[in-house]
Amino acid sequence: MRVEEALIFMFSPAVDFVEPSYRGGTSRPSHASSLSEEDLTGADRALLQLGRKLRQREYRFTTITPRSHRTVLARPRTKAPTLQDIFGWSRPFAEEELAPDILHELSEAQALQGSGTKLRSAIRFSTLGDQIFAHSAFPTEQGDSVFFGPDTYRFARALRQLIDTLPSRPMHILDVGAGSGAGGLSAAALLPNPPVVLTDINRNALRLSRINAVLNDIPNVRIVESDLYANVDGPFDLIISNPPYLVDPLARLYRHGGGTLGFELSLQIALQGLEHLAGGGLLFLYTGSAIVDGVDALHESLRERLRGRPVRFTYEEIDPDVFGEELENPPYDRADRIAVVAATIAVA
Repeated sequence: MRVEEALIFMFSPAVDFVEPSYRGGTSRPSHASSLSEEDLTGADRALLQLGRKLRQREYRFTTITPRSHRTVLARPRTKAPTLQDIFGWSRPFAEEELAPDILHELSEAQALQGSGTKLRSAIRFSTLGDQIFAHSAFPTEQGDSVFFGPDTYRFARALRQLIDTLPSRPMHILDVGAGSGAGGLSAAALLPNPPVVLTDINRNALRLSRINAVLNDIPNVRIVESDLYANVDGPFDLIISNPPYLVDPLARLYRHGGGTLGFELSLQIALQGLEHLAGGGLLFLYTGSAIVDGVDALHESLRERLRGRPVRFTYEEIDPDVFGEELENPPYDRADRIAVVAATIAVA
């Protein structure tokens, strides 16, 4: 389903939409600076080296949903653990089952845990295209866990499709609630060295974003602790966000979206973001919305709040049915389904 709203530019009533220069073209100083290994602590440098060694060993891992992950882990396994078992599936291992140099970096990174008579990595690594990202080990039960999963892959794919449609011009990018940094860093890899700002309120996410930026050789990155837009300046040519969109009883930062159905944070990111866009800028929101009695309340709320503003608004369902297990419990026991959606808001 794709919905396109014709919201008239108030400064030009005779024109429905004027194609903006999404990649800016405005001359402004960069607000980002190149991160390097020297910017990291000792433990962070060890985690960086661990990621580099995994890449050298051609490590690849695709992270799946927690429910599917549990199903795979429940299967009997008698083989010696591989790097994918240890750093992807978060399986326990014996000390002698991991190469000494990898074990050393894991220990120096302070990410080595005991698991009964065995050991376990407190960090995972997932691959996305040619990039590799450190994030929290399975299961992500702690309040400051940094999540990476199927939504990350869908978000990155949607960003790639969006960027393919934009003129090749300089951009200033902001990723709000960046988590592992996968969204902003994967977008940056598709563009000619753009300044990128990654924000989050989760300090563990900020730490891993910083490491992942260096690990993936993405220059001109600034990491900012910020509650939404509180500590960012801008203006930005492209604002992106993949916020949490569920009601989580544990209120985990990576999962809890607030409000009665979980989309309050998404709504605030979209509406507040308009004040931080440069002329001709674009905001891209990848999120989820509960459909109740056939009505998408997030879409209705955005459409109503944007009415009369000088913007163009598009809204699209990317996946009609995710997190089906949530339908068994409040507040989603009255929902038809939970959909993944993408909202795009362009300003003149």
